[in-house]
Amino acid sequence: MAGLFITFEGGEGSGKTTIAKMIKDHLEKEGYKVVLTREPGGVDIAEQIRDVIHNVDNVKMDMKTEALLYAASRRQHLVEKVIPALNNDEIVICDRFIDSSLVYQGVARGIGIDEVYNMNLFATDDILPRRTIFFDIKPEQGLERVYSNKNREINRLDLESLDFHQRVYDGYLLLCDKYKDRITKIDASLDIDSVFNQVLEKIKELL
Repeated sequence: MAGLFITFEGGEGSGKTTIAKMIKDHLEKEGYKVVLTREPGGVDIAEQIRDVIHNVDNVKMDMKTEALLYAASRRQHLVEKVIPALNNDEIVICDRFIDSSLVYQGVARGIGIDEVYNMNLFATDDILPRRTIFFDIKPEQGLERVYSNKNREINRLDLESLDFHQRVYDGYLLLCDKYKDRITKIDASLDIDSVFNQVLEKIKELL
């Protein structure tokens, strides 16, 4: 695969989705071929799985069921969208990938990072992004953004306790230390232009 696979990670309200769209627009104006996608979702089957995972009525969902659904969505998304784009020498920017499962289900749900990682190996065939950008923002500030944005969907994970989101944040910091060569941390608490410039600088280093 000759393309460039970049993933954006962060807690709720970190701004990664907004910045991803800005980065795509900027790179396309410079002549790059860019695919912007997301997890869970990105393709029809994976989006249907996303609807099940995020449905606020699905409060009975077992934590391993949740982790398996994410892995299933990831597999379909990879084979149908990400891998073909990379084979076509395109830049793929993905809003969330395997690291989200490691922190949300592995750490915050308590399944274990290694357990969730091994579960996902079957789904991903060991495919990892060249670079992961972690949008570092404290959970309190991120959730404040979520609830002040009336245009944003509120999903089942948004409704978790602050303690849950703190465990997610701590999990991301753990991964930043564990995978130093792959994960780059940026300050997502700043204004949107400052965050955009930080991310663009990191991506330009890869190009």
